[in-house]
Amino acid sequence: MTCAANRGRIVPLPAMNLRFRLFCVLFGVSTFALAQILTPAKWGTPAFNKTALVVGQEVDLVFTATLDKDWYLYSSEFPCEDGPIKTSILFEKHPSYEAVGPLVAINPTDKHDEIFDCDVKIFKTRAEFRQRIRIKQPALVIKGEYDYQVCTEVDGRCIPGNDDFSITATAQEGAARTQPDTQTQPSNETGAAQTTLADTLPAVQPASVVSSAIQGPILSEDLRNATPSQSLWGFMLIAFLAGLAALLTPCVFPMIPMTVSFFTGEGRSRFQALVYGVSIVAIYTVVGAALAPLMGPETANHLSTEWLPNIIFFAVFVVFGLSFLGWFEIALPGTFINKVDQQAEKGGLTGVFFMAFTLVLVSFSCTGPIVGSLLVSSAGGEFLKPIAGMFAFSLAFAIPFTLFAFFPGWMKSLPKSGGWLNTVKVLLGFVELALAFKFLSIADQAFHWGILDREINIAIWIVIGLLMGLYLLKIYRLPGDTGKEAEDPRVSVPRLALAVALLTFVVYLIPGMWGAPLKALAGYLPPMYTHDFAPQANAGGGTLCEAPKYADFLHLPHGLKGYFDYEQAVRCARSQNKPIFIDFTGHGCTNCREMEAVVWSDPRVLERLRNDYVIVALYVDDKTELPETAWYTSDYDNKIKKTIGKQNADLQIRRLQNNAQPFYVLMHPDETVLVAPYGYNKDADAFVRFLDEGKRAFAGKS
Repeated sequence: MTCAANRGRIVPLPAMNLRFRLFCVLFGVSTFALAQILTPAKWGTPAFNKTALVVGQEVDLVFTATLDKDWYLYSSEFPCEDGPIKTSILFEKHPSYEAVGPLVAINPTDKHDEIFDCDVKIFKTRAEFRQRIRIKQPALVIKGEYDYQVCTEVDGRCIPGNDDFSITATAQEGAARTQPDTQTQPSNETGAAQTTLADTLPAVQPASVVSSAIQGPILSEDLRNATPSQSLWGFMLIAFLAGLAALLTPCVFPMIPMTVSFFTGEGRSRFQALVYGVSIVAIYTVVGAALAPLMGPETANHLSTEWLPNIIFFAVFVVFGLSFLGWFEIALPGTFINKVDQQAEKGGLTGVFFMAFTLVLVSFSCTGPIVGSLLVSSAGGEFLKPIAGMFAFSLAFAIPFTLFAFFPGWMKSLPKSGGWLNTVKVLLGFVELALAFKFLSIADQAFHWGILDREINIAIWIVIGLLMGLYLLKIYRLPGDTGKEAEDPRVSVPRLALAVALLTFVVYLIPGMWGAPLKALAGYLPPMYTHDFAPQANAGGGTLCEAPKYADFLHLPHGLKGYFDYEQAVRCARSQNKPIFIDFTGHGCTNCREMEAVVWSDPRVLERLRNDYVIVALYVDDKTELPETAWYTSDYDNKIKKTIGKQNADLQIRRLQNNAQPFYVLMHPDETVLVAPYGYNKDADAFVRFLDEGKRAFAGKS
């Protein structure tokens, strides 16, 4: 007999004897942490940022949420459309007010999401959002709901949330009085004292609070979390490495000895050499600062989701790549360069600056594609990103010139210029071409064109990697390959080592053509469901009892066959006399994707899922609205459940006393839970044991 106490049973089990009941109670205590309703985000009562409300006036409505320790809330705006659920506040229309502008998140923290390979913004401890409204009537009635997602890195759980709010207030008739806004501004000063909301906001509680699903106190706001994000530091590291790579191009490397000879001449000083290096950094950084206003959150979101910008970026990267391969050269007008060079001959610090400017212009045909790629990649919603990227790039670019000017004796240790410089340039061109398809993939997935399915992208990368390896082995030559080194059929040891690494990468990619998950590249390739062909072994095994609902837009990973509707899965399980594998998941669940990529891809797991279970994936965040005849009011929160996601989430909460994802349940066709549910745990061996235990429990009960 199966124990079901405190384990999320779907329906009651037959009566148990006293001893077995006692065992179940004790076992239920041990699994209580897994089966419980969590509310890590507690929303406070909305407040206004002005003490007096006047008809015709614009005011900010302030929403705050208190977060439990080790939990974080996703912000309302970041350039990651297929990633986690963003916080949104949906307002019911009412003639007493109108919204003005978008919802604004106050001082979120940056975070890089490894699974979705994109930058997100989150809140820890406390979150604040503001929505500006215009008051239109004295009797102000504002109702709506929060839609959000909270996660924890402690055990990998994620919880989507949906809470209501409703407030009323009274506004005065007459012209709006002038009153300064008191919106809290982020502070960049480390160690700044905490400021309570009451200190900065004369927050007025509404005249009467009708309801708020989850109320909480308005706590003090920590203004010290504006430290540089990990994603920004990571981007700067990439930019720095790009600057070092730019040094090894045929447009730049030969300039080093020319620069050293200039500064070791008569009348030159080390101070001038230092000014030269600083000037290089300043020129590139100014370019980044000039473009920074164009890289804000709204622009970044547009660039990351719309098809036209991504197609343009794809074309730009292709042009850059072909230029590096030697098809043509991107260069600035020679007359312009000559005029700048004439200024460099004047001497003094002005001449040194224009000497640096000349270097930047002359090397543009090699550095331009790299700089352009960095600037495109910096469209991530941060004002500082293009500035920081150009600073890091130019720092790596300027340091060698400055050091060799300081210590000219080091010149003897430099390798001579030669054909190897063009080899570096060609390899960078191939990398540009490979990265170009990331932008095409974004547009393709967003609009379901089906142009760049997963295996097409992998095939392109295999061809590019193979061409790079063969090029390094001197199997063929390109237009820029001239001189003795190009004519020499011998392959140097460094070229051979790099060729081996690239061809090994190609071999790693090949299984991906037939459905291998390629976990290391999960964030760079289209999702598995876009894979058009795979061997029959990965096609799901077994047969479905009926065509799955919603299969035109919902998918299972690794070619598995299953359902996306609970009732369909139960009917099929009863028909085939199999247990049910319930996957409570979500489109925005990062850890769900990681479990699928790391654990589900294990051959042992796939075999058991294909052959031993009827699979049903229940997306708790899907926004598809069902026909009105399918709506119902939940007896858990008395809310009408209209969408696929809300009905699935309600099922998980009401019947299993849990609201976190990923959450895996093994169920008998009679709708009783077979073994303790399984959460976020990337141990494939443990997941196999979980599936085997469920199968044994099913066999023992049947």
